[in-house]
Order: sequence, then structure tokens, then C-alpha cells
Amino acid sequence: MQDQLTTLPTWISRGMADLFPSASIDEADQNLISRLIESEKKQVPLRIKLGIDPTGSDIHLGHSILFRKLRAFQDAGHIAVLIIGDFTARIGDPTGKSKTRNQLTIDEVEKNAQTYLEQLGYGESKETSLLDFTTPGRLEIRKNSEWLKNFDMTRTIGLLSNATVGQMLAKDDFANRYSSGTPICLHEFLYPLLQGYDSVAVQADVELGGTDQKFNVAMGRDMQRLYGQRPQFGLLLPILVGLDGAHKMSKTLGNVVALKEDALSMYSKLEKIPDQLVDSYLTLLTNLNLNQMPLDLRQRQKLMALNVTASFHGVSAAKAAQEDASKLILGSQDSLKDVPETSIGKVLFPVKAFYFLSAIGLCTSSSDARRQIQGGAVRLDGTKILDPNLEFQAKEELIGKVLQLGKKTFRRLSS
Repeated sequence: MQDQLTTLPTWISRGMADLFPSASIDEADQNLISRLIESEKKQVPLRIKLGIDPTGSDIHLGHSILFRKLRAFQDAGHIAVLIIGDFTARIGDPTGKSKTRNQLTIDEVEKNAQTYLEQLGYGESKETSLLDFTTPGRLEIRKNSEWLKNFDMTRTIGLLSNATVGQMLAKDDFANRYSSGTPICLHEFLYPLLQGYDSVAVQADVELGGTDQKFNVAMGRDMQRLYGQRPQFGLLLPILVGLDGAHKMSKTLGNVVALKEDALSMYSKLEKIPDQLVDSYLTLLTNLNLNQMPLDLRQRQKLMALNVTASFHGVSAAKAAQEDASKLILGSQDSLKDVPETSIGKVLFPVKAFYFLSAIGLCTSSSDARRQIQGGAVRLDGTKILDPNLEFQAKEELIGKVLQLGKKTFRRLSS
């Protein structure tokens, strides 16, 4: 880091949606550049906090944006402090929720936490893992039950006394629920306070979060001031739009690419994202030089899909997936136009997958269709269909896609 540094390095600013405070004055408490310079001079790495509540079992590419930024700090010599919110997960982050979340058991949280770490690359080489688990001094994994499970009533009241009901209701999610008459449980007000106290416990210099987490990250700054610490900086990143091109990536919406997907499925999905998402995926999910991208959008998309897949499965597996994805579409044919078409105009929607295959004549019966699906023989645009009861809502979501049965049967669906 050079003393004359006047702008944030690209590895920090790339994809950044917000940074606070962002004052230009030369104070380490108000300017991240100043704190970076101070860190370099004193040879004391910054502590970069990222908290995750293991409320589910899967991590997808939308989650990976924050971990990629955390990894960038690691690679620059700083300390990633990954907080497993095993205590706060039992409350549940109310952000983005229209009702009170179900509280998880300790066993559920522990099981989810282990699967999270495995998906982040625990036990793997740093070349194909999201975080660097192997370089000494670059990662601390902490559970917030360490400091929260023994909080007595006096300390809890102390936290509560430094926030007002007005502050809590200013949070959009609470405000919307309050105005609509949807119940808000009192324990939910504790979540941002306890999450904020995590920053005190680990003495964070920077906290990473999505743009929907600004309230919680700012609460961490407030808690640090309360306990006499230098307040952290909040660095917020965008919410990744899912494969549908319309909504944030969410398992509930089914528009996700999961980190544990095989290379072919991952590549095939990424190669087909809507055109308007390609550049944001390049920015948020790769380190490719954006000024050296091909002008042709299709080539940029394939390069993005290859690079993202390689980051999780390695270069050779990603290239093999790219070749296989092409074969899935072309088969033994020379071009897409040679793939036989099958009309779905007479199929009544919504329709379940097993019945659909039987209705268009690709399988001899519904029971045969179930067997083929359960055996992994059916793909739609390269992605396996594994649930016979998967429901297609309208023909528009299928028209133009290629349905594959086994290794040799291809049908392009038409109206």
C-alpha cells in the first residue's frame, strides 16, 4: 500500500454498492483509504467481518459475492473473521421477511454450519475454494455463541437501552409489517443489536454485507462506539439477480446456481442467463478484466460461465463442462436447427414433469417417465430434472428449450 494512495484499490471497489462512512477527510476513523495506509505502516492487518446465520443448508452464487470480497481481503494480507451466527440463527434475521421466522434448534444450526463450511471449501486447496482456509493468519472462524450465550440480563438491558423503538421501526421490514398489522415479536428487535455486538467481540475494522444489511452493519458501528472501540466501516455489495433475470437469486424462487452443483449443471445454467445479467455476473463473480472482454455478448457470456465454473471445479473440469454442454444441445447434429421439434400446444398447463414427458410421447407412459426422471436420464437445456412432480406452470417457460432423454434423444419444444 502506497502513502500516496487516493482511491480504493480495484480489488475493494469492484462491484461495491456502498461504503460508509465515505468522508474524504484524512482520518482513519472516517476514511477507509486512511485506515488501509495506517494498516500498512504499522504492519497490522485489518480485521474484516462477515457474519452468516446457518438457517439453511445450501449456499448459492448470490451468497458467494460476499465471500469473494472477503477472499480478496485475505489475498491482500488482511484477516477474514467469519462469524457463524449459531446463536443469532436461533432468532433469525428479520431482514427481507414479511413475518416472524421459525426458530431453529441447536442441532439444526450446527448441521447447517458444517455444510456451509464444506461448501466454502473447508479442507480443500485454496485454488478451488471460496475462502483461504490454509494460509496461516488469514482466517478466524468464530461462533457468536462464544460471547452471546452467557449474556446476562444486565448486559442485555444495556444493549436495549442504546436503541429506540423508532430506530427499529425505521427499518423497512419492521415498518412494512407494522403498517400492515403483521405481528412483530419483541425478540426480533434483539437481532440487529446482538449482530452489532458481534463487531465489538471481534473488534472489526470492516464489515461486509449486502445492500439489504445496511441497518445491521450500521448497528455494529453504534455498538462499537458504545464500548469505546473505533467504529468499523460498512462495505455493501449488490444483491445478485437470479437466473430468471427479474428477482434476487433465491432457492425459494428456484432461480439459483448452487455451489455444490456439478460442473456441467453450473456451466449450462450460467451460459443461458438473460443477456442483461452477463456484465453484472462478470463483475461480481469473476476477476476478469472488464476492459479486455470480447465485444460479442455471446462470447462474453461463455467466458463468464467458464470462469465461474472453473473457480469452483478447476479449469479442466470447466472446459470439459463447456464441451459437454455443447454436445447436449447439438448431439450428433451440426446445429440447433437440426434438432427435431415437438409441439406442446395440446398439453394442458400447469403440468407435472412425469405427465408432460408422457403427453408429448417422449416416454411410453407416466410410470416410464417417473423411472427415467428418477434415474437422472432427463435434462432440460442441459439441467437434470430429478423430481417427477416438478410442475411447469405455462408453455411459455418451455418453448424453445431442448429436452433430452438419455444420451441420444433430443427434442426442441415448440408451440
